[in-house]
Amino acid sequence: MSDLTDAGRQQISDIAARHGLSQGAVEQMARAVAAGGGTMAQFNIPELGGGGQWMAGGMTMVGDMFNYGLKATVDSLCADLSNAMAGTAFFRAPQTIAGAAWWPADLGQPSAVGGQNQFRYAYFPAAARVAVDPGNGAPVILLDTLDHQIGGFSQQQSGYGDPFGGISFSSQYGQFALSSLPRAGVPEEPQPASQPVPMPEQPFADAPPPNQAPFQEPPRTPQETGDILSTIERLAALRDAGALTEEEFAAKKAELLKRL
Repeated sequence: MSDLTDAGRQQISDIAARHGLSQGAVEQMARAVAAGGGTMAQFNIPELGGGGQWMAGGMTMVGDMFNYGLKATVDSLCADLSNAMAGTAFFRAPQTIAGAAWWPADLGQPSAVGGQNQFRYAYFPAAARVAVDPGNGAPVILLDTLDHQIGGFSQQQSGYGDPFGGISFSSQYGQFALSSLPRAGVPEEPQPASQPVPMPEQPFADAPPPNQAPFQEPPRTPQETGDILSTIERLAALRDAGALTEEEFAAKKAELLKRL
């Protein structure tokens, strides 16, 4: 027996007709949006290009990263579902959506929210705090943003032991890992000054010794190709956040594309 409510089924039918999609695809996305609290969704829906991710007010990623029409469709669909869920119970099981805050009430309303998988965050500039829900049942963590004026968040490749899944932010001082912020109300041991997140290094190109044939790189595997395309996506996010100029982004992108 389906766990869809009658009202939820009707909403899905209406939204599917409005976007020219099947009801099955829209129901799958509705479940992803509900699982993300109405502010994010991770999905794998063939009709929408396979795997992807949506964040309210943030970056939308789809399998075909340069298909901007598909990105617009996903963004519009998820926004419609999130708005509908704010006033309609789609599923008989309890659903937590935007408006049912998971952060401390005294922080007020965030200016930005996002997340990855079960991990989620919310930024409160007036309180100089970032609230973090690890998504593993642990209590919400409050981070002190100090004098950073955060302009945006993005996801980088996380290092070993990073508790925040590679989430970084941009401020007037540059690009920083979210893990560089101190926990609010917890005395911190002296730490080295936060360093900007390093940009991908230029590949080192050396001419081959005399009488030696130039080195021929083996064909790229799908995994390597995906890594290069992911790097381009991250560079685009840095450009959009103001950390890169258009010229720097274009040069990096051209260089990476030559490696495909």
